[in-house]
Amino acid sequence: MIGMQPQLDRKKNIHVDVADPVPHPQARPHGDDAAAVWGRCLDLIREHIHLQAFKVWFEPIKPLRLDGATLTIQVPSQFFYEWIEEHYYAVVRKTVVQVLGDRAQLVYHAAGDDMVEAPHDRVITLPARSADRSQDAASRLHGPAFSPLASPTFGVSRPQISEPPRSNLNARYTFENFITGECNQLANAAAKAIADNPGGTRFNPLVIYGGVGLGKTHLAQAIGHAILKGRPDCSVVYTSSERFTYEFVNAIQHNKSQEFTNYYRSMDVLIVDDIQFFADKEKTQDNFFHTFNALHQAGKQIILTSDVPPKQLRGVDDRLISRFQWGLTTDIQPPDLETRIAILQKMSADEGYQLPGEVIDYIARNVTTSVRELEGCLISLLAECSLRNLSLTLDLTREVINGIASVPDPVITVEQIQQSVCRQLDVPHSLLVGKTRKQEIVYARQLAMFLIRELTGSSLKTIGNHFGGRDHTTVMHAISTVEGLKSRDDNTRRMLGAIRRELNVPER
Repeated sequence: MIGMQPQLDRKKNIHVDVADPVPHPQARPHGDDAAAVWGRCLDLIREHIHLQAFKVWFEPIKPLRLDGATLTIQVPSQFFYEWIEEHYYAVVRKTVVQVLGDRAQLVYHAAGDDMVEAPHDRVITLPARSADRSQDAASRLHGPAFSPLASPTFGVSRPQISEPPRSNLNARYTFENFITGECNQLANAAAKAIADNPGGTRFNPLVIYGGVGLGKTHLAQAIGHAILKGRPDCSVVYTSSERFTYEFVNAIQHNKSQEFTNYYRSMDVLIVDDIQFFADKEKTQDNFFHTFNALHQAGKQIILTSDVPPKQLRGVDDRLISRFQWGLTTDIQPPDLETRIAILQKMSADEGYQLPGEVIDYIARNVTTSVRELEGCLISLLAECSLRNLSLTLDLTREVINGIASVPDPVITVEQIQQSVCRQLDVPHSLLVGKTRKQEIVYARQLAMFLIRELTGSSLKTIGNHFGGRDHTTVMHAISTVEGLKSRDDNTRRMLGAIRRELNVPER
């Protein structure tokens, strides 16, 4: 791709009206300038987003001026503004209101543009929330005793998915935006079955577990979106275990425990994220236990996520763990190479870019731990191009990715591994990928399949395709065979070591 200018209409002066009847706890002293006010905003924003995202998207912003409760800031480009407005709108809105008060207004100015008057301005207004007006000052700032009883979510001018108020679902977390691979096939299939028939399958509860940033929350919320799309009258709510706990404590403090209990037990679908954080919260666990029972007995759908299987939860009551295991427990694994490539292609297309194949391949091979890290690296790369007005090249990609992700091993291709195996065992490449069943060729082929799986993370199907279209079960057998040989056969261990040294990868 030659240029990295986003495919968006250029706007001259961009206004975001963040007015909302939320009082600010700190009275702003007279004489504050834009830098001081924006500095306080940055301190608050920093607490709510990842450090890398903060450095990429907020540190380059410059405060221009402060006129009463209107703060004008300068962003490097229109693309920059669009990204912040799309991904960090809520935290920016809350922060500016907290610092400047209920009449706060934030004006974005793209660098290089002249400030002009409307009608060229882009204005995004947040309507006041009627129920907020009835809350006291503390409740309006920090949230009501339990946020499900708060008013409907505020509106924005960009398109929103139609859904009942207070579902708390992220509009981006849909099945359409979820990339399926071998790492998540079972979880995805179960999620779609539930979406088609909530509460009517054996998958109740559905527990999705896996490491950080692998898509558990995305998949769980995608079920909620699909249910609401097919059954708009359903009541669906998404919450985290921490938020549930916070709301429960506040409900007790405000003498609204019964309202809190009634609210959650009235749901048709309850989605609770990160149930491992219920650990050691005895009273919250007790409340959730009875809520779980009430919903399950009524045939309502329960969806839970965790970083470990239910049986490995620590500090959680055995009776709760027992109920978590009633339905289906399924995991999500780190994405394989093909899935990572598909994810990057989808992400870049969503942002209006068509990344060169070599760039996508480099990122996919070197960022392997999670979908979240993939997204972070892609964001940083696009931001670097936008801020410095650079073309997207492989060299720039290496520079950006190596500065963010841990890239300990060189990138190894399937062809390199095959050629190394052929040299070490003196086997022609045509026979290695051919159909011959001679013992020495089969042995070489099995070593190559084993190393390709280990060093590239390619799927079984992909590996089979590189050996004349062999079935994935053949690849599985080869990998299993070499695993057994390397534990008892010195020659196999030495051969694997020699191939790895030739490829310049660490011994294992």
